[in-house]
Amino acid sequence: TANIILVVAENMLGDKKVTVVFVLGGPGSGKGTQCSNIVEHFGFTHLSAGDLLRAEIKSGSENGTMIENMIKEGKIVPSEVTIKLLQQAMIKNENDKFLIDGFPRNEENRAAFENVTKISPAFVLFFNCSEEEMERRLLGRNEGRVDDNIETIRKRFKVFVESSLPVIEYYDAKDKVKKIDAAKPIPEVFEDVKAIFAPYAKAT
Repeated sequence: TANIILVVAENMLGDKKVTVVFVLGGPGSGKGTQCSNIVEHFGFTHLSAGDLLRAEIKSGSENGTMIENMIKEGKIVPSEVTIKLLQQAMIKNENDKFLIDGFPRNEENRAAFENVTKISPAFVLFFNCSEEEMERRLLGRNEGRVDDNIETIRKRFKVFVESSLPVIEYYDAKDKVKKIDAAKPIPEVFEDVKAIFAPYAKAT
């Protein structure tokens, strides 16, 4: 049976050849806005790990209940669970170009994704932005309880740096990171994004 399992693992996406781009950036780096632009202009499908988990919870499936309980207990959802959802989404979708947003969050996610799917990203789009700038943007978004917001923001930022930077370093060593200065105004950031995605432009 070991051989059969192996064959299945290697054909997880069937015969479908896919282009995957990982999108990473701290909270407030503006990657959501740019993902929408990439979808619109370059015909990619945007997959957000967080959205897929939330949708699974909403569906009321057994898997969804398990995910919900883990989140409630403050546990991290195992990589395999998220990867399976990403895989299903890629298989179900007609498209063969995907932006995967907010994943891999850490080195363990990354290794598991490549092991399970046998997919290596075409490149990693990294929205690089200083903590000061992200803080300014996030605080501008929600008026009111500044103090506890700033605490939460700093925590989220710290988690991002500690867990995601090793992923960026790993791909950087393979020459696969395309770093974008995300502190610039949105239209300028998109000009940089367009230059990177030019090879993937939709045939008109």
